Amino acid sequence: MRFTDFLLDRTSQALRRGPSISKLVVLFAVSSGGLVAYADSRSNYFVESSQGPPKKKLVVLGTGWAGTSFLKNLDTSQYDVQVISPRNYFAFTPLLPSVTCGTVEARSIVEPIRNIVKKKGGQIKFLEAECFKIDPTSKKIHCRSNIGTNLDGNGEFMLAYDCLVVALGAKANTFNTPGVVENCHFLKEIEDAQKIRRSVMNCFERASLPNLTEEERRKNVHFVVVGGGPTGIEFAAELHDYVTEDLAILYPGVKDLVKISVIEAGDHILTMFDKRITKFAEEKFQRDGIDLKTNFKVVKVSDKAITMSNPSTGEFSLPYGMVVWSTGIGTRPVMLDLMKQVNQAGRRVLATDEWLRVLGCSDVYALGDCATISQRRVMEDIAEIFKVADIDNSGTLTVKEIKDVLDDICVRYPQVELYMKTKQMKDFSDLLKESRSNAKLEYIELSIEDFKKALCNVDSQVKNLPATAQVAAQQGEYLAQCFNRMKECEENPEGPRRIREPGRHRFRPFRYKHLGQFAPLGGEQAAAQLPGDWISIGHSTQWLWYSVYASKQVSWRTRMLVVSDWARRFIFGRDSSCI
Repeated sequence: MRFTDFLLDRTSQALRRGPSISKLVVLFAVSSGGLVAYADSRSNYFVESSQGPPKKKLVVLGTGWAGTSFLKNLDTSQYDVQVISPRNYFAFTPLLPSVTCGTVEARSIVEPIRNIVKKKGGQIKFLEAECFKIDPTSKKIHCRSNIGTNLDGNGEFMLAYDCLVVALGAKANTFNTPGVVENCHFLKEIEDAQKIRRSVMNCFERASLPNLTEEERRKNVHFVVVGGGPTGIEFAAELHDYVTEDLAILYPGVKDLVKISVIEAGDHILTMFDKRITKFAEEKFQRDGIDLKTNFKVVKVSDKAITMSNPSTGEFSLPYGMVVWSTGIGTRPVMLDLMKQVNQAGRRVLATDEWLRVLGCSDVYALGDCATISQRRVMEDIAEIFKVADIDNSGTLTVKEIKDVLDDICVRYPQVELYMKTKQMKDFSDLLKESRSNAKLEYIELSIEDFKKALCNVDSQVKNLPATAQVAAQQGEYLAQCFNRMKECEENPEGPRRIREPGRHRFRPFRYKHLGQFAPLGGEQAAAQLPGDWISIGHSTQWLWYSVYASKQVSWRTRMLVVSDWARRFIFGRDSSCI
């Protein structure tokens, strides 16, 4: 706070307390330069200014990673905040596979959203409802509550907003495969994990009945996981541990019939990890007896068998007891409707700019799994960049002139820096060495065509961010910081595109910082890929996984519950109750 602002604030408080105090404050103000003495005769002005203009109505949709991170970092004193979500809690989704097998209890990884928002001083209102329509033209959202709390009694109501933050997440992607919705389990929500846990126990109980043939028993304890990504692989590993460590003792007549299969459409599992991790995971699953079926595409799923195809073997069916579908994310209906309204129909997720603003409408922001950043291409602005860098208006650029603006270019177009790192280039001049190997670079002058040629391959490094909790949490924190500073530069948050004009970086574009990723592989072993190309695999990595996931819990309550669940499992094993 500036000194003059401090004086104005203290004067306003004094005028409300009484005339004697106000005279002392005014006297002090006069001795400090007379900056607020004029206000003594305009005391009404100060009373009004202390109240300030009405706060903007900020509506937040969703209480997942993105929405919760946004709320935790938002300065709620600047906004009238309302949160809309069909669930009144935040769930630590990376531990959902552990919930499916009783390693961690469901309530240990959820935190009531009201516990989180009450720490903001009671300035956030929460409504348990589902948004089923967003109208960006009239700036209203249509909501439906399944508890029927509104006055009309039909559970539907509307809310107006000045700013809208959409963090609705995504649903499971079925790729329109017949029978998936009716016959498969998903693993996106707490309820999904609880259903899987009950289903696993039901499969073992059915296989223990005396009137079944051996073939029927094998079918009942055949567990199929569709999708070789982190969620599917972690669930398969958790299930294998559950079976070998706990259920094998309780169901001795069934243990030798259990089979776990993982179906992956690609050549390998965990393709987003380093190849060393992929190789280790595949070898470990082979040792554990987990059947990996790569290059298989699921054609349909019935209530008794799953049908898949392979280029070499053709199409065949596989009987199963339970199928878990974990093949990526799909779009929620409310997001499909919004994309049509803002001329983004046909996309998989909502497109935003680098400041997380939805393209095609105003005052709507989207983050997390429901949106993706549409990174601007360098070649779209190449003429403008050239013009800004050409200080002397000579029509050519020297290497020095390019280096002078390179930092600003890398901020606005991160693919430039990424491309140079990929090619192991130290600076921009390395882009010219191949074609100008015999010339002294400091004397080279580039025309706009030469400049285009040097940057023509840079945009190949533009990639969408992964749909992970880590990305969503960082986006929520970034957007909250932008909202906290919005009053400072409300007229144009991103600043002018011309990279040299003052104020260019009042809000820097969002930049994701990858902090690493884990892949628990069962048997108290895990793999980790951390920044700096550091790969760690084995038992020590599992303990690192424990410490990181415990520290990332949203509260001390959930942290203690998760740690106590892990300790309980080590001492007493997993609970096999079918509840």
